[in-house]
Amino acid sequence: MSHPLRCRCGTVRGELSSTQRTLHAVCYCRDCQAFAHALGEAGAILDDAGGTEVVATRAGNVRFTAGTEALACLSLTERGLLRWYARCCRTPIANTPRDMRLPYAGVMHNCLAPSRTALAAAFGPVRMRVNTGRAKGPVEEPAVLQWLALMRIGPGLLWSRLTGGWRSTPFFDAAQRRPIAEPRVLSTAEREQAMSRVM
Repeated sequence: MSHPLRCRCGTVRGELSSTQRTLHAVCYCRDCQAFAHALGEAGAILDDAGGTEVVATRAGNVRFTAGTEALACLSLTERGLLRWYARCCRTPIANTPRDMRLPYAGVMHNCLAPSRTALAAAFGPVRMRVNTGRAKGPVEEPAVLQWLALMRIGPGLLWSRLTGGWRSTPFFDAAQRRPIAEPRVLSTAEREQAMSRVM
């Protein structure tokens, strides 16, 4: 079953082609928190403990139907993740590796559901919490072993890598192996300012 995605203003629209081959997760790392602050959307992105909910999937499961010209991405460092968002309304969309041969996409909750309850209804409960040492409060442990949860997406990622399916991604130009939007790397001052809000 597919699931729609859209930015707040509706310019960027698309879908996840499957709700079954996904992993509902929360990341509490400093970089994810800093991205939320750099984007100016910390209140909308982060939960009370500083976590960012994502739906982890194979990048090829993401399809855009409108608004790709409004997609932008930034990175905290020259080698950091590409953090995609809608330029029109600053809605976070997804995180991807810089190397398109790693066919992962962590699709942000903001473009998938109006509430965390709705997100859980569509993609199941949170099955993985990572970097909990950076959480700003106690966090609930998932009900299943986290390594077992990885089985929901791990085989698909591996298969895409082995078969060349990694070329099927809406975030990169497959022929040139470049992101479809030029990444903007935060300056040292911008990065320090974002990080200062995390501590």
